[in-house]
Amino acid sequence: MASNSFGNFLKLTTYGESHGVSIGGILDGVPPGIKLDLEKIQLELDRRKPGQSSIVTQRKESDIVHFKSGIFDGVTTGLPIGFEIQNTDNKSKDYGHIKDVFRPNHADFTYDQKYGQRDYRGGGRSSARETASWVVGGAIAKQILTDVKFTAYTHSVGALELTEKDSIDFNAIEKNPVRCPNQKVASEMEAYIKQIRKEGDTIGGIVKCVISNVPKNLGDPIFEKLHASLGKAMMTINAVKGFDYGSGFDGISMKGSEHNDLFNTDGTTKTNHSGGIQGGISNGMDINFRVAFKPVATLMQKQKTINKHSEEVEMQGKGRHDPCVVPRAIPVVEAMAALVIADAYLLNKSLN
Repeated sequence: MASNSFGNFLKLTTYGESHGVSIGGILDGVPPGIKLDLEKIQLELDRRKPGQSSIVTQRKESDIVHFKSGIFDGVTTGLPIGFEIQNTDNKSKDYGHIKDVFRPNHADFTYDQKYGQRDYRGGGRSSARETASWVVGGAIAKQILTDVKFTAYTHSVGALELTEKDSIDFNAIEKNPVRCPNQKVASEMEAYIKQIRKEGDTIGGIVKCVISNVPKNLGDPIFEKLHASLGKAMMTINAVKGFDYGSGFDGISMKGSEHNDLFNTDGTTKTNHSGGIQGGISNGMDINFRVAFKPVATLMQKQKTINKHSEEVEMQGKGRHDPCVVPRAIPVVEAMAALVIADAYLLNKSLN
């Protein structure tokens, strides 16, 4: 299997499977002399880890990161930063019933067709457990970009969504398990997710992200446009089905005279339909985008599928799964965005 690395100047390479001994990776390209706050890195992992509330998977992983290289006395050395996260609560017996069965909307069938085998325990390498390593890389990237702020939050769960009438308080995001910046809407979303779980079903949603204090001139035409890099990063995340930035798909109903971002004399723009990126290059305005997540594919309901012998069979999910992946995806979205911005920042710095 190829494609285990992400980034150009700042490159993250990961390893591991959901039910293996450990997961981890190497982050290469981090400049020397950066004082890292290791507690902040662990905090980002704690935001992503399973078992943190009643509306997520109850798999209990401490997700403690152990750094193996590239850091001395809390300061980066410029050498590759190696790290490891142990798997401690992997109940492989929960997946014995799908050893020869292909779950609908999972990577089971395509992995088996491409590689001739697959690790059926929790999805193996295709599991969202892999994203824990991305969060470590993204947490380090955030500390390279000391002035840049990444704020992702739950915008919608199913048909429940924030509207223009709803107040938004970014300080409320980490004060509710749904990670919605409006407590009233968050309570409605939480109740809805609990109801979906009781039905043995799942639901999707949308994550919004705002990146503020972004340096100008990040991104390169033609094939390294900043929004294209962000789009690839977001579409890499498990269960993501869509990405748009700025006005996105909403812009199709606007006239050009409404959509154009007119300039102020200081080079800022009066509106930000461009989402902070023009011509593939950051213009200093906030970058904002949306990420659409599908309903989790594993259901606690019986479904028809096929096995490796092309026979139709009936199966039902077992084990511990998220009824809605959106709340735990928030730190993953921020991490991948941070890796993209840091990569573009370091490349731009090296060229200048």
